[in-house]
Amino acid sequence: MIEVIYDNKSNEFEDLTQAMTWAKVLGEFVTIKINGMELVGRFGADSIIDGKCPDGVEYSWKKRRL
Repeated sequence: MIEVIYDNKSNEFEDLTQAMTWAKVLGEFVTIKINGMELVGRFGADSIIDGKCPDGVEYSWKKRRL
């Protein structure tokens, strides 16, 4: 079993795919415990809105071609 812990609550899943999918939908900082290891973080992708990253830092990267 794989345990996902968030906000002092936990859920159990049969495989990592289910746990990761649920963590992405949840959109919160989680701890995933599997085989004695812990994966921590907020899973999924955030987007750039109005030229800023989700943490408020300005996004200025540009691809340059030679």
